[in-house]
Amino acid sequence: MGYTDWSSDAYKHLRKSYSGKSRGDIFKNTKTRTLADELNPFGLKFRESRDSVAHPNSLAIMVNLDVTGSMGKIPEQLIRHKLGALMDTLIDHSIEDPQVMFSAIGDHISDRCPLQIGQFESGTDELNEGLAKIFIEGGGGGQNKESYLMSWLVAGRHTSIDCFEKRGEKGFLFTIGDEKSWHELDADWLKGVMGYEQAEALKAEDLLAEAQRMYHVFHIHVNETGYKDNPDVIGYWKGLLGERALILDSHDALAELIASTVAVISGVDIRTLTSGFDKKTANSVKNALVNINPVTDTSKKSGSIVL
Repeated sequence: MGYTDWSSDAYKHLRKSYSGKSRGDIFKNTKTRTLADELNPFGLKFRESRDSVAHPNSLAIMVNLDVTGSMGKIPEQLIRHKLGALMDTLIDHSIEDPQVMFSAIGDHISDRCPLQIGQFESGTDELNEGLAKIFIEGGGGGQNKESYLMSWLVAGRHTSIDCFEKRGEKGFLFTIGDEKSWHELDADWLKGVMGYEQAEALKAEDLLAEAQRMYHVFHIHVNETGYKDNPDVIGYWKGLLGERALILDSHDALAELIASTVAVISGVDIRTLTSGFDKKTANSVKNALVNINPVTDTSKKSGSIVL
């Protein structure tokens, strides 16, 4: 995957085509409330991010979207308005070959489709289609927790990425939401949803450590919902990820924050990055990244786990 190219002009045409469409018209699996076969995690082996002639220095970027409750507005915002901001910001700041995987997470305790796994893509149509296939279930268990740890399971055990395997350069993993993570995936879930023949319960901390071997792992807390400034939720993420728990005051700036985080860790100056954003977006991004130090926070080599 990831062999085609991004085109800003092509995305502008797609944006125009969405102007008169409803959420159900764009997200057809949301309208039918079905899981797309291509996103089904059952029997998943690997999602691959590979170098190619078109993209010789591929960089794997996993974007895991919470699709419960009010978080469901974010995939729609991305596809209607912000996919261009994400890709253009990356490419314009020397991330020449980004390969982005859009996936969806919910609550593995209560949701029917708690995990949907996309593909690493680079092209306009493929990225757009990958987002549009997501089923925005809108569930969640109402227990102050969602299953963000599922993304760490996929990253650590079910991805194969050339940036890490060939060059010792870590990819990037983002979970986006407004609650804490469940602490464990039980054996029955692993067998029933993932298709594991044999399984034991897996702890969140262990899955996180596995993901951190290959990825810079971040969580973006969307600080707008009923958990705005919630010390329990924010304290949980700060305790788990330290400065890589990013607090975002407006979901409108999510795409720019993801791209800016990748660029800053890759050595781009934050002032250069945000100079092209409108004032509100620039402030949101700078506030979220205030504790990220591009000088001391650029470990990319294999075996180096940075929290």
